[in-house]
Amino acid sequence: MQVSDLLVASLEREGVEHVFGLPGEELEDLLFSLRESTVTFVPVRHEQGAAFMADVHGRLTGDAGVCLSTLGPGATNLLTGVADAHLDKSPLVAITGQGGLERLHQESHQAIDVLQTFASVTKWNTQLDSSEIVHESVRKAFKVAEHEKPGATHMELPEDVAGGQTETEPMAAGERIPIGAPAPDSLDRAETLLAESERPILLVGNGVVRTDASEQLREFVDATDAPVVSTYMGKGAVSDDDDRSLMTLDSGSNGEPARAIEAADLVLTLGYDIAEHDPGDWYPGTTPLVHVDSEPAEVYEAYGPDVEIVADVGETLGHLTDWCRAGHPSFERDWYDDLREQIVADVDDEPVGEPPFTVRSVLPVLRSEMASEDVLVSDVGSHKMAIAQNFPTYEPNTCIVSNGFASMGIAVPGGLAADLAVDSNVVAACGDGGFMMNAAEIETATRFGCEYTILLFVDDDYGLISQQQQAHTGESFGTELTNPEFQTLAESFGIEGYRPESATEIRDALRDAIDGGLSLVEIPVA
Repeated sequence: MQVSDLLVASLEREGVEHVFGLPGEELEDLLFSLRESTVTFVPVRHEQGAAFMADVHGRLTGDAGVCLSTLGPGATNLLTGVADAHLDKSPLVAITGQGGLERLHQESHQAIDVLQTFASVTKWNTQLDSSEIVHESVRKAFKVAEHEKPGATHMELPEDVAGGQTETEPMAAGERIPIGAPAPDSLDRAETLLAESERPILLVGNGVVRTDASEQLREFVDATDAPVVSTYMGKGAVSDDDDRSLMTLDSGSNGEPARAIEAADLVLTLGYDIAEHDPGDWYPGTTPLVHVDSEPAEVYEAYGPDVEIVADVGETLGHLTDWCRAGHPSFERDWYDDLREQIVADVDDEPVGEPPFTVRSVLPVLRSEMASEDVLVSDVGSHKMAIAQNFPTYEPNTCIVSNGFASMGIAVPGGLAADLAVDSNVVAACGDGGFMMNAAEIETATRFGCEYTILLFVDDDYGLISQQQQAHTGESFGTELTNPEFQTLAESFGIEGYRPESATEIRDALRDAIDGGLSLVEIPVA
C-alpha cells in the first residue's frame, strides 16, 4: 500500500475517529488516504484550534486526540495547542507534513527544524524518514502519549515518504500499561502519619481525575471525613455538594482553602501536578506532607514530602481506605465547618440589577441551568479564576480548565471537541480576549453540526492582566480592547446570539441556549 495509507490504517487500529487539522500541499497523499478511511478529517480555520480540539478530546476521553498540520507556519501554529496538552497532561498525537527528504539538508521554502521546535513540548517526537518505521512509530506515539502521565507526541511525515510504497502492515493497538502498586514501606509510613494526625486535609489534583480514581477518593473521604481542596484541574473528583469539599485552591495564599491547609496537621496531595500551582503559595512548609502520584515529586524547595507513594493513585487510596476502616485513625470531624459555610455563601451570590454584571454572580445561574454531567470548557483569563473557585463541580471531567500551560483561545475549539466527545450539553466560557483568538472555529462547528453554548464575558479588556497591573501599580496599560457587535457576529455564522440586559434575562438566555443548538450568550461584565 501507499505509506500514507499505512499511516491512516494505523490510526484506525488505534481507534481514532477524528483528525483535526488544516490541509497543506505536503499533506496531499495523507489527506486522500484519510478520505478513504473511517477516520473523519475535520478541516479547521487555524492550526492552533486543531491542537486545542485534540487537547480537549484527550482530556475528556483519555484517548489521544490527533491534530494535523503542514510544514513551517502550519507546524508553528500548531505548537501552542501541543504545548498546552503537554503541560496539562492531556494525551495528544500531532502529525506535521514536511517537504521531501532531498531538500531538507539545505535552506528551502518553509522548511525549519520542526523536530527541534517540538522537542520541549512533547514526550517523544520523530521524523518518519522511512516507510519501514511508520507502523512502529504510530504505535509508539500513541503508547507514549497515553501512558501515565500522558502528554503530547509528534511525528513529521516528509511528502516523498508519504507517497512511497510499502508492504508493511499496521500494528495492533496495545493495552495501556498499568501503574504499579504502592510499596508496602511507603504505605506504612503514610499510615503512621495518618495515625498521628487529627486534622488531615487532601489536596486533589488532575491525576485523580485523569486516572479515574474519583470513586476510590470518595470512599476514602467517607472513611475519614477529611476535607478536600481541589486544584483547578482536579475539580469534580469529589462533588462540591459534599460537605467535605472546600472547593478549589486559590491562585495565591489567601482564601478559605489556603487557611484550611494552614490549619491542618497533615497534607496528602493526590495526583498533584506542580505545573498547576506553585506550592510556595499554599504549602506552609512545616506540616507533614504525603505525596501520592504516578511519578516522584518534582524537586522543589517549597515542596518536600515526608513520604512519597509512587503508584497508582486509586489503588493507593484503596489501601488507605481499608486501613482507616479497620479503626486505626481518630480524626476531628468539624474543624473546617465554618470555612465550608463561608465558601458556600460566596458561591451562591446571584446577579442583581442591570449590566455590567460580574462573572462570579453569573456562575450560580449557569450552574443551576447545567446538569451535573454537562461539561464546561473554560478559556483562560480573569473569568477562569472565578470559574475555578466559584463554579461548583459535581462529577470528574465536567469542568475543563487549562492550568498547566494556561493558553488563551482554547474554549471555542475546545467546546467543539467536547461536543463531539460527550453526549452531555457543553458550555464554552470565554472572555472577549480569548474568544477573538479562535472565534473563526465557530464556522467549523456549524459545518459539523455541533451544538454547544459559547458564554462570552465582555469587558473590552485583557482583564486579568489589567487587574494584576492595578494591584501592583494602581493603574493599567496596554490592556484595553475594542470589540465587534457580538450578536451580529453570531448571526453572521448562522447561530443564535443573546445579550441579556437583566438578571432574569440571563437565566432565560442560558436556559434557551443550553437546551438549543449552537449559540452565543454575551454578558457584559465589570
